[in-house]
Amino acid sequence: MSPDIRKHRGAHPEDKTLFAAEQLRALRTAVSELSWLLSRGYTMKAALKLVGDHHALTERQRLAVSRAACSDQSKARRTETMMPAENINGEGLIIDGFNLIITVEAALSGGLIMICRDGCLRDLSSVHGSYRSVNETNSAIRLIGESIAALRPKSVVWMLDKPISNSGRLAKRIRDMAAENGWNWTVQVTFNPDNDIAASGKIVVSSDGPLLDRVERWLNFNRYLIDARLAALWLIDLSC
Repeated sequence: MSPDIRKHRGAHPEDKTLFAAEQLRALRTAVSELSWLLSRGYTMKAALKLVGDHHALTERQRLAVSRAACSDQSKARRTETMMPAENINGEGLIIDGFNLIITVEAALSGGLIMICRDGCLRDLSSVHGSYRSVNETNSAIRLIGESIAALRPKSVVWMLDKPISNSGRLAKRIRDMAAENGWNWTVQVTFNPDNDIAASGKIVVSSDGPLLDRVERWLNFNRYLIDARLAALWLIDLSC
């Protein structure tokens, strides 16, 4: 396998074609159909194959549809447990670190960002066991930090996946920038951060659907940050 030498986390070369305006109607229909099947107990794998084959979607389009869709039950629960940004003052936040930073890096790099059925903003990047910082990493951390500071939380804990390579380096980078700016952040690198996040009792910052289905309170921080600070980005609406 060749090493990852990307300098940006931007769009795939085919994305402008795969997600052009004339494709969006079919993609939204696919999201709606996939969500309908998930609401009735179909597994993601089986339902995505059925919908993807029906609409002759490419693998990358199927990835987008799968990330944008969710069952009616998940949508209702996520809506019920989502905290308004104005209620974060004085609360403790816990951040799904790779999930957050990769989306902000992608947005800053000109990558595709999707409005999903549950209101979250998601990208199409994947880690697959290895993370490599890009030119936008420092800008992403700074933008996240400034946006969190405006919410005035009591404390902030970042959780990073220890099995993902370079997680320690990213942790150091986050700690260093927090120290430089006086942000009250703690960064932890653990083997199973999802379980730690779900059990923390803090307000969760993540757009990971299965994790959001497990937590009691969460903040749609990607949406808050991008709406407030990143007007110029490639955003498509796949909500339904």
